Amino acid sequence: MTGHDHSHSHHDHDHDRWKHDGVRVIPGNQLDRNVPSTAGMDRAAAINFARVGAQKLWAGTVSIKPDAKTGAHHHGHLESVIYVVKGKARMRWGESLQFTAEAGPGDFIFVPPYVPHQEINASPDEVLECVLVRSDGEAVAINLDIEPVEKPETVLWIDPVHRDPNEKK
Repeated sequence: MTGHDHSHSHHDHDHDRWKHDGVRVIPGNQLDRNVPSTAGMDRAAAINFARVGAQKLWAGTVSIKPDAKTGAHHHGHLESVIYVVKGKARMRWGESLQFTAEAGPGDFIFVPPYVPHQEINASPDEVLECVLVRSDGEAVAINLDIEPVEKPETVLWIDPVHRDPNEKK
């Protein structure tokens, strides 16, 4: 009887395909530092098109030295998420960087497309370390020449459900 299953050749093909086009682990000491950057920060790519073929994501790290700040910039049409791993982040944003808010370890920061912003390490003695994810595989960083306001307005990061307790109703 010759009724045996020929699916093993199909299985072998999938095995090889997933072996090379499946999950990738990028060791933290092998990130690509050759990425568009902004003065005051060190960015490094872990996940992008060039490294792993990512079509819709860019992910990497950013570190900012104590008491340092970046130049004002935006990331074009991309959405960005910043996750604070270590240190104290102070974000400024707006046409004159007139708004500010802070985030610490475990906090997430969302930066919408085209929003001028600046990252500041609010700690005098600890490096700010963050993980960064963007909504496209391309790295976009448009540096801006903005004269920031002297005293920015503090904005508490509260969503429509969780209002600022001090806000007048």
